Amino acid sequence: MKIQGPAHVVGDNVDTDVIIPGRYCNLTDPKELAPHCLEDLDPTLAKKVRPGSLLFAGENFGCGSSREVAPITLKAAGFAAVVAKSFARIFFRNAINIGLPIFECAAAAEEAQSGDEFEIEGETGAIRNRTRGKDYRAAALPKEVRAIVEAGGLIEYVKRRTAATTSPSSGSPR
Repeated sequence: MKIQGPAHVVGDNVDTDVIIPGRYCNLTDPKELAPHCLEDLDPTLAKKVRPGSLLFAGENFGCGSSREVAPITLKAAGFAAVVAKSFARIFFRNAINIGLPIFECAAAAEEAQSGDEFEIEGETGAIRNRTRGKDYRAAALPKEVRAIVEAGGLIEYVKRRTAATTSPSSGSPR
C-alpha cells in the first residue's frame, strides 16, 4: 500500500473535539462532517485538503473522547493517512476500524511542513519527504491491519472474510 500526497501539519494534543467539534456530532453523513474537520484549529483547513492529503501531528493525537466520528471525519475530508509522534490508544483503534492508516514517526512529524509532498509505504513503514529528500521509518502496518485498511475498515473486512468462508451453494460455513 503506497500513500502519497501533500502534508498538512497540526501540533500536540489535538483532541477529538478539535478534530470534529461536538456541535457537529449529530451529523451522520461523512460528507456533511468533512467541511468541519479541524475547523476550530484552522477554519480554512478543510478547504485546503485534497483527496490523498496526509495529516502530520505532534504527540497524543486523537486524545479525548472515544469518538469514532473523529477518524471518519478525517477520512471524509480527504486525508489518506495520519503521521504523528504518538496517538491516543482509542483513536488508534478507531482509525484502523474505519480504514484510516496511521503511522507513529516522531522525526517525520517534527520535520514535516505544510505543503511538503510525502510518500508512505505501508508494508515497510518507509516515509519519504519528497520535497526535502529526507527518509524516515515508522513501524510497518501489520499484515492484518493492512488487510482491514485496504478493505475500507473492519466492517468491510469482516464481510469479506465471512463471504469467503461461506459456501456459495449451501450458504453454510465451510
